[in-house]
Amino acid sequence: MMEFTKDLPHVFEKFRHHDIHSSDVLKGHWLFFEEPNYRGRQYYLRPGEYRRYSDWGGANSRVGSFKRVTDPQ
Repeated sequence: MMEFTKDLPHVFEKFRHHDIHSSDVLKGHWLFFEEPNYRGRQYYLRPGEYRRYSDWGGANSRVGSFKRVTDPQ
């Protein structure tokens, strides 16, 4: 289990794996991307519990990068 609070452009470089099987979004909204550097298919996660990758619409558990959605002002 890991906790993230900042954007991560390359999951594999940081943690030596790229599979995220579940997620619990406590605060804010996030985008998961299948590829590094915010590329590929993306998944929008609102606050809530995602017990398996299919709960956020993923076809598999591969996550290459993720970032927090911010409100442009």
